[in-house]
Amino acid sequence: MIRLMIVDDHPVVREGLRGMIDGNEGITVVGEAGSGDEAVVRARDLAPDVVLMDLRMPGGDGVGATSRILAGQPGARVIVLTTYETDQDIVRAVEAGAAGYLLKDTSRADLLGAIKAAARGETVLSPSVATRLVTRMRAPVIESLSPRETEVLSLVARGLTNAEIGRELFISETTVKTHLLRVFGKLGVSDRTAAVTTALNRGLL
Repeated sequence: MIRLMIVDDHPVVREGLRGMIDGNEGITVVGEAGSGDEAVVRARDLAPDVVLMDLRMPGGDGVGATSRILAGQPGARVIVLTTYETDQDIVRAVEAGAAGYLLKDTSRADLLGAIKAAARGETVLSPSVATRLVTRMRAPVIESLSPRETEVLSLVARGLTNAEIGRELFISETTVKTHLLRVFGKLGVSDRTAAVTTALNRGLL
């Protein structure tokens, strides 16, 4: 019997998932949690085999909860179940140790199959998520930004001018421009707005 825990900040979602899953095909729902922090505590008490983890929740997000649960229970398997499928969300979840990434429009049959597959130690991905990961892997290697370049671009994203950034970081305006030119070159863009947008899409900010 696969012991499953459901984590989602919406009670109606948890109730719906429990009704869909509990007692079906050798799966029993042993508990629920409404936040990432609660999930960590409940997982420690319940020792589930598989955790269905929402991604964005108040009180600790799903990525952080995944890392903390797996740190204490390496044998557990976490499947992210979310409505979000941005590259940044997917990569963060995978890096945190998630065994799967499914979207909430997944069918009941596919969800039950994914839970069983995860319990067997397999990786489970929604087709669109798998496509994104493959595309990302096939893309040219992107030169990473230095800590200072990231810092400068973060301030650009906050709307600061070059002069304001210089004052914030105690560097000259010329140095700020030099950092930005390097950022533009690495990201393949020609202006500040495009740099911020591209960096966000690539998970660099």
